[in-house]
Amino acid sequence: MTLPELTNHLRGGLIVSCQALPDEPLFGADIMARLAIAAAAGGAVGIRANSPVDIAAIRAATSLPIIGLWKVEMAGFEVYITPTVIEASAVSEAGADIIALDATHRPHPEGTAADVIQKARAAAGKPILADISTYDEALAAQDAGAEFISTTMSGYTPYSPQTSDPDLDLVRRLAAVLTVPLIAEGRIATPEQARAALDAGAWAVVVGGAITRPQQITTRFAKALENR
Repeated sequence: MTLPELTNHLRGGLIVSCQALPDEPLFGADIMARLAIAAAAGGAVGIRANSPVDIAAIRAATSLPIIGLWKVEMAGFEVYITPTVIEASAVSEAGADIIALDATHRPHPEGTAADVIQKARAAAGKPILADISTYDEALAAQDAGAEFISTTMSGYTPYSPQTSDPDLDLVRRLAAVLTVPLIAEGRIATPEQARAALDAGAWAVVVGGAITRPQQITTRFAKALENR
């Protein structure tokens, strides 16, 4: 899809994050592909996926747009969502339509967040989704040329609000000023919260663990039954 087609396709929709780390029960590209198929059948308009192997498997299984990233820990740096051009290029080659990367103000292996955005776009040839944690980071990412902004990192940097709920205040503030699509992501656990994010001005909503991580879903139910 072209950028306008992608943007229009995602508008007002649910993007399902199909991710599992090596220590999780559902880890495996084949399982992530099946989750993506299920998400598509349920009405998702897009998939967010981690690592070239998972992205390639999901690309083969569905035609939905994929927001791709690659979580890689690098010594001396806290950022790990697509931290360098190498990861961005690999994600693009695996079949991602949009490249997600950490655009927080924390140190990056290849310069500032703006440097990473510009280098990743040049190398990957795909639109960039900037994962931010604060208002200022969002504006800086937009100025650097990111085609999409996401609130993914709010609550996951020490200087952003620490809350168990989605940061809808940040969504409202950014929706009023951004000129690129704003994606709401982070701790969205219910359909009501997803709807509230759209009502707050989000272009689309990403939901992950509440749909694709059964161990987290089970934990919520189990805790609700405790201390009876």
